[in-house]
Amino acid sequence: MAHLFPIYLDLSGKHCLVIGGGPVAERKVENLLEYEVNIKLVSPQVEIRIKQWAQEGTIVWLPREFEELDLEGIFMVFVATNDGLVNQRAVELCRQRGILANAVDDPPNCDFFIPSIIRHDSLVVAISTEGKSPLFARKLREELEEVITAEYGEFVDILGDLRIRIKDSVPDIELRRKMFENLVNSDILNLLKAGENEKARERIEECMSSWLA
Repeated sequence: MAHLFPIYLDLSGKHCLVIGGGPVAERKVENLLEYEVNIKLVSPQVEIRIKQWAQEGTIVWLPREFEELDLEGIFMVFVATNDGLVNQRAVELCRQRGILANAVDDPPNCDFFIPSIIRHDSLVVAISTEGKSPLFARKLREELEEVITAEYGEFVDILGDLRIRIKDSVPDIELRRKMFENLVNSDILNLLKAGENEKARERIEECMSSWLA
């Protein structure tokens, strides 16, 4: 199999279909709910939480077997039934229509895999073994979580705000790049990690004042 192309997708407003109603489907829905996606789920029977989400209007649940018509207008599909034939048919129909499909625990029938994720605000670190060992990906994530702490995400958000300020105030592209490099390589992150938030803010303003004076 060719190596996978890593990419981050904006799913907000897009339509995703989950086929299946068991615990695996429930976890997929729970994950998708974080991304402002429109979720449709098809399954005769579902877990209690799935039924609750449907009753609340958070997702659309169709209490029946999967039909090809369910793929109309769909951007991405998660296939999570315990029937291999249903899963295979769903994936084949998706590929005919050019729809991205993920069949849980079935790498040959996956157009994409869900990585193990560390998220702190806008900082996202995704770990993938290309479907070969999800458990090892999880182990690596747990190890990295001890290093990549919440302060890293806070620093990313600070850099994002400063990037806007610099772009609005500094027309020279080369100077901008140098300023960005200085911020990234500064001791601001270390101050945040040490809990010295006030000193970090002072350091930021010192840097900005010296550059924009």
